[in-house]
Amino acid sequence: MDRFFQILIFIVFLAGNSLFAGGFQVNLQGQKQTGMAHTGAGLALDAATIFFNPAGMSFLDQSSLNVGSSPIFGRVAYREPYPGQYTASTEPGISTPFAAYGHWKFSKDDKFSLGLGVYTPFGSRVLYADDWKGQFLLREISLKAIFFQPTFSYRFNDKIGIGVGFVFAKGSVALRKAIPIQFSDGSYGEASLSGSGQGYGFNAGIYYKPTDKISLGLTHRSVVPFVANDGTAQFTVPDSAAAFFPNTSFSATLGLPSSTTLGIGYQATEKLSLALDVQFVGWSVYDTLGFDFQQNTDKLKDQASAREYKNAFIFRAGAQYALSDHISLRGGAYFDMTPVQDGYITPETPDANKLGISVGGTVQIGQYVAVDASFLWVEGMIRTAGNLETNFSGTFKARALIPGIGVNVLFPGKSKNDSETIQN
Repeated sequence: MDRFFQILIFIVFLAGNSLFAGGFQVNLQGQKQTGMAHTGAGLALDAATIFFNPAGMSFLDQSSLNVGSSPIFGRVAYREPYPGQYTASTEPGISTPFAAYGHWKFSKDDKFSLGLGVYTPFGSRVLYADDWKGQFLLREISLKAIFFQPTFSYRFNDKIGIGVGFVFAKGSVALRKAIPIQFSDGSYGEASLSGSGQGYGFNAGIYYKPTDKISLGLTHRSVVPFVANDGTAQFTVPDSAAAFFPNTSFSATLGLPSSTTLGIGYQATEKLSLALDVQFVGWSVYDTLGFDFQQNTDKLKDQASAREYKNAFIFRAGAQYALSDHISLRGGAYFDMTPVQDGYITPETPDANKLGISVGGTVQIGQYVAVDASFLWVEGMIRTAGNLETNFSGTFKARALIPGIGVNVLFPGKSKNDSETIQN
């Protein structure tokens, strides 16, 4: 029983952490940017720069509204350690991250810009068959996080600007897993766990254009401490074991990692733009995870689990080509280094180094409306590893296909220097 509760506590806390782990980090905050391998710190493409680099917002000519979504079709395959032949995979499912941005400036000549971003940088859903070999670790987990970011940007001149956004984040997690205690019909008990939390942080950046062809961006997103209170843990077990599995609540304090990104944009020709981003993610904040049950028993005790995540880099490169005045094409690739070390792999975060390949495009409809589309293929490297606490090991392989679509609406304004309507 003691071992079971150690596993249970580890999984519950891991579930909360999975909301922020590499395997559940969602890099889909703008359709144009996703089409270019999610680059954007050094290019001010549209209102999504509120996320990618708040300073770039003041370099946009017009007020605008940008809304998009990128459903994730992902699968994870598992094979038990050699010489075993058992295999399993997650059930088909769809996650639906979204992003919406509003950007406002009174005129093209204004140095001030205001904006609001609402986006989902973390979240996913993983579902295994109830009777799979790892059912005592996980049957299903659903993770959601929504960020709200009011943003201010100021352009000192035609070359340099700054921006900062205040972040308010709401998150939730729900999971269920089997309990190794059987009913009279042979079925196993189940634990259903759910919780929610909130946190605060900031997103700040600098945008610099030394020449007409080159633009540079440096942005930093802070750690967002997440405080989760009044989570619920409910157990379905035989009456004879109910005293060991009391329904109770829990609390935890977690932190989303910080990230710092250096981006470079280059206008190679009148029609071709290139982008390169290098992102550093401060995953080492996850060295230990603690978990506090409101009600304890001899078998259910507050515990902490070592995580030992390591800091990691993501390297991105993208391109945009204006095929005509009404059609643009995009493409890119990135390499995402896993923060999860050997010894800490789980069915919730079977994370590995990942390669992403993206394409995208825009079709202009009239003067003020454009439709953006993207497609991202993410291939996780094959990884054989295990978990030191649960002794569950094997080989994992993940893949995701992610189409996306969005609408960008521009609003006409007036220049301070003349009365003409601002055009692109």
